[in-house]
Amino acid sequence: MRRYIRALMLCTVFAVFSGVYVYSKLFYSDVSLGGNGPRGFIPQRVPGIRRGAVDKTGPQSPHWYNRYIMRQRGQVEAGGGRVQPEAPMHLAVVACGERLEETVTMIKSAVIFSIKHLQVHIFAEDQLHASFMEALESWPGVIRSRFNYTVYSISFPSENAAEWKKLFKPCASQRLFLPLILKDVDSVVYVDSDILFLQPVDRLWAFLSRFNSSQMAAMAPEHEEPRIAWYNRFARHPYYGKTGINSGVMLMNMTRMRNMFFKNDMTSVGLRWEELLMPLLQKYKLNITWGDQDLLNIIFHHNPECLLEFPCMWNYRPDHCIYGSNCASAEEEGVYILHGNRGVYHDHKQPAFRAVYEAIRKYPFGADPVTSLLDPLEAELLTTTHTYCGKSHPILTKRLAHSLAYINRKSPGGR
Repeated sequence: MRRYIRALMLCTVFAVFSGVYVYSKLFYSDVSLGGNGPRGFIPQRVPGIRRGAVDKTGPQSPHWYNRYIMRQRGQVEAGGGRVQPEAPMHLAVVACGERLEETVTMIKSAVIFSIKHLQVHIFAEDQLHASFMEALESWPGVIRSRFNYTVYSISFPSENAAEWKKLFKPCASQRLFLPLILKDVDSVVYVDSDILFLQPVDRLWAFLSRFNSSQMAAMAPEHEEPRIAWYNRFARHPYYGKTGINSGVMLMNMTRMRNMFFKNDMTSVGLRWEELLMPLLQKYKLNITWGDQDLLNIIFHHNPECLLEFPCMWNYRPDHCIYGSNCASAEEEGVYILHGNRGVYHDHKQPAFRAVYEAIRKYPFGADPVTSLLDPLEAELLTTTHTYCGKSHPILTKRLAHSLAYINRKSPGGR
């Protein structure tokens, strides 16, 4: 009988100590993750990055990995895990080669001017991942609180990866696969790395509400003036509309794209997005010049009802001013999004475009946006009037001035 009593007492002691141990683990786990927020959060797995190895590629700070987790968690803890935050706007960009600084500057312009929260999807070569995270994590907390970000490896269908990666420019065709990679994202704004937002992303995001029942993407025309347009003079494949479309700024309802059967000139039946891309490349790869943009032109040539065309002020490029101004919407309302294609931010061929890029790149967070960004930019633009684009410099700052005035009104120290 005594042996049974001793065994019972021993079991009771073990049970008490086990309970204390489990309770202490739960308590300290809750404290380390910030109270009532979700426990045990792990950043999203991306191809090429192992879980638990992120801190090895990031800045060498003992708290960096925790900050990365907090960036991914977003604003959930602000409501104690009980209030669901407003759905963010999704922004995607692809960066390969020497595009780190340019891409970070684009994100900077998007975050500075946006009103709603942003979720940024960065697709980049593996060797750029740590640099992206280090750059974005170095921004002030008040700026970081406006956005979350995820860095992804570049990925293509394995059987044709090499062919897709070398199409036009390294990694550019990654944008074609966003609907297949971001399967849980309904809609996204895709932009090239050489884009600068001069208005809130919210204004572009609002085009989603203008889509009719058949539209699933929005882009601007490649050209406004047919006499200098490329597609209607040189293309050896079908293209959208009179002058084609430019894919540097592309708003997509990816849910609709994933569910759509697209008309095409290869089969008598519609094909889903994932079924369409490779056959299209195989058919036209010897006839396309601008890579994935040409494929998008072919797709929407056969499915014009699926595309909403927005004005050129949403994708303003050197082509709109190099031979004289030919973007009527920008002349009237100013430039909403600047697209510095052909490397004009980094050479002296279009100094007006370079001036805008440098002004945003150098702008210090927290400084007065008018005296530290707008005023020096306007002064610099006055030195570019020997070029046609420089002569049109007022349209480069018209919307920017509105955006900066709004920032100043929001700022506690604003005037």
